[in-house]
Amino acid sequence: MSAARLATFTVGGKTRYGAITDKSVVDLSTRHPEWPTLREVIEAGALARLAEEAEGLAADFSVDDIAYEIPVPAPEKIICVGVNYPDRNEEYKDGQAAPSNPSLFIRFPRSFVGHGAPLVRPPESPQLDYEGEIVIVIGKGGRRIADADALDHIAALSLCNEGTIRDWVRHAKFNVTQGKNFDRTGSIGPWLVPFTGEAQIADISLVTRVNGEVRQQDRTSRMIFSFRKIINYVSTFTTLVPGDVIVTGTPTGAGARFDPPIWLKPGDVIEVEADGIGLLRNGVVDEGTRR
Repeated sequence: MSAARLATFTVGGKTRYGAITDKSVVDLSTRHPEWPTLREVIEAGALARLAEEAEGLAADFSVDDIAYEIPVPAPEKIICVGVNYPDRNEEYKDGQAAPSNPSLFIRFPRSFVGHGAPLVRPPESPQLDYEGEIVIVIGKGGRRIADADALDHIAALSLCNEGTIRDWVRHAKFNVTQGKNFDRTGSIGPWLVPFTGEAQIADISLVTRVNGEVRQQDRTSRMIFSFRKIINYVSTFTTLVPGDVIVTGTPTGAGARFDPPIWLKPGDVIEVEADGIGLLRNGVVDEGTRR
């Protein structure tokens, strides 16, 4: 049994959480009614303990029986970082050096699906794009968290395909909110990997593939803003709470940067993979398609 993969999933019409192996699932939610969801587990600081507990338990389901949901249900905040890899900054061709502070925007939980569920292309635009990213989940809340203490506030890691409707990102003069929040256009998952320390995140390889072709590839050691800096900066203006999700930026190579652009279309398969975290896979359908 892997001790490091905790997921939220639906089976038999009920949403649960548990530990995932390659072929089986241990249902931890029925064993811990004091914690209705993984958000409460995170708040209790019990992620790693539950992962260890699951090692000695028999499987309750096959992985084929479950449908993955986003790992942290109803997080208070999902905060996304833009332009956080050097080559990504150069894409803008504006002659400007890397920014001194992170660019940030928010997403709503409804804009994401879980691992294995299709991304939904809306009728308003064909410009559905992918962005593979690493996710950090806050375990210990705080405000104005010092850089030196920032990693103490991480509970877990996950993956994100921060799907974007490109022409709606510039639908107004300043904001990107619209293009980042169409329902079911992105994904998070498949699971949470409990955070064990700085070595775990120092040099993660992050790769995004579309239909098997590598489109994005970089390493966290090259991030413009470190995980420490992101937590420090975000907590300056807002109080972070357990279960908050921070999506930490995507490498160069999104579909918008090709000439001509290559948008996602029904039937495409996008995979986001990172060392020590896992692989997030989603297809694409048009809105209104029966699934």
